[in-house]
Amino acid sequence: MSLFRNFVSVGSLTLLSRIAGFVRDALMAAVLGTGPAADAFFAAFRFPNLFRRLFAEGAFNTAFVPMFSGALEREGEEGAKLLAARIMSWLVVMLVITTILAEIFMPQIMLAFVPGFVGDAEKFELTVLLTRIMFPYLACMSLMAAYGAILNTLGRFFAAAFAPVLLNLVNIAMLIPLATFWLKSPEEATIWVALATMGGGVAQLVLVWAAIERSGFRPAFRLPRLDAEVRRFWVLAVPAILAGGITQINIFVGTIIASGAANAIAVLSYADRLYQLPLGIIGIAIGTVLLPELSRHLKGGRAAEARQSQDQALFVAMLLTMPAAVALMALAEPIVRVLFERGAFDALATQQTAEALIAFSAGLPAYVLIRVLQPGFFAREDTLTPTIFAGISVAANIAISLWLFPSLVHVGIAIATAASSWLNVVLLAGTLALRRHFALTAQQWRGQLAIVLISASMGVALWLLADQGAAHLASGVPLWRQAGVLAALVLFGFVSYFTLAHITGTQRLGQLLRRLRRR
Repeated sequence: MSLFRNFVSVGSLTLLSRIAGFVRDALMAAVLGTGPAADAFFAAFRFPNLFRRLFAEGAFNTAFVPMFSGALEREGEEGAKLLAARIMSWLVVMLVITTILAEIFMPQIMLAFVPGFVGDAEKFELTVLLTRIMFPYLACMSLMAAYGAILNTLGRFFAAAFAPVLLNLVNIAMLIPLATFWLKSPEEATIWVALATMGGGVAQLVLVWAAIERSGFRPAFRLPRLDAEVRRFWVLAVPAILAGGITQINIFVGTIIASGAANAIAVLSYADRLYQLPLGIIGIAIGTVLLPELSRHLKGGRAAEARQSQDQALFVAMLLTMPAAVALMALAEPIVRVLFERGAFDALATQQTAEALIAFSAGLPAYVLIRVLQPGFFAREDTLTPTIFAGISVAANIAISLWLFPSLVHVGIAIATAASSWLNVVLLAGTLALRRHFALTAQQWRGQLAIVLISASMGVALWLLADQGAAHLASGVPLWRQAGVLAALVLFGFVSYFTLAHITGTQRLGQLLRRLRRR
């Protein structure tokens, strides 16, 4: 199957997950709003989610996939399966130890994670309780990510890409009665949603476990042993903990700073969910497919094919990400209002979330480019260089957040996240270019410039049309009318962007269809 076709396959399943996620978030906004209980829930959920992104999806995948791909190339299936068993045994032991320690020392951990909650004992205690309920979610998701990495390397992307849909469906099933007839206080509702999150994590793990069983590649558990290959894995994995999850680290830093302002964590969480849609569909899909693709080519000595894969990934990423970022900025307020403004989520919450969304969206191309550029290092088993750049990015994020937070509050944190991500992109791209692993031709530069100009033209048109139709998108207007006008604007933006891309020759539609059909 072609690289582009794999992007579309994984991206389509991620889109399904994100749509279900929006339904979940809309119900959650109606139940929790942006009050103290919402702050407590989102802070609690981010803690295990951060560790999952770093420890499993970041460290494990970026270190494991190149080694597993190399074992497949050199030793065949049996050798690769034995390698996976030795490494995953260490993963299981570390997850058990981490979970036990976290459950015991959760109050002390939360003192560092949400220092702004300490003055509100009830809010702090609720955060500790919710985190204790949801922290085992880390183990479920880490094992799911590990099994998913094996399946992805084997070219089987469906199960791991579909699994997040289950989490959202379980949450929706729990939220519907809470949002309609089974009314609970926000504090009680957060406990039910936390339990549903754990149930969704178990469902995801079961799904991917079944897929790995069918593939015949399930690693057998054995007592951990520190041999040469395992030591090499940890040498690669430890720095990847920072490099692989830089966006999540920056969000984590923002959460710590935002805990000092009322409702800021909830506002940032809702905005984060919105820009995560294109990031998930484009960035995560490309990163998921590109790393094993690059690893197989480089381990097989096919440098030209590896270069071609990264060039194709970059073009597809910007072709889809740039218009998404511009559209989110142009339509931020009506998007937030249609999706969230009901129940406990009021007009002020809409305005604050839209402001954060605009700032986050300015960094959306950077978040995706990081996913495209980092595999160029990871596939060559260089995790140290991206780690250094990640550290620089985090330092910049902290400095900018602390500088802007007193005056701009949640918007300042979102600006800092976007700016530090662009800094990371410059460092990654510049280093790959110096090493002669990455360079754009004059034609490719023209294509990227055309994408920016076409996206900007579409964004201006969307903003003007939204301004003309403001009366139909205002607070208090029936939801069906708001949603209808917003859908028309989104359709206009989609059609106008790809029409201009076709007319200018940036991306002919026929060529796009051929990419999709190619195997």
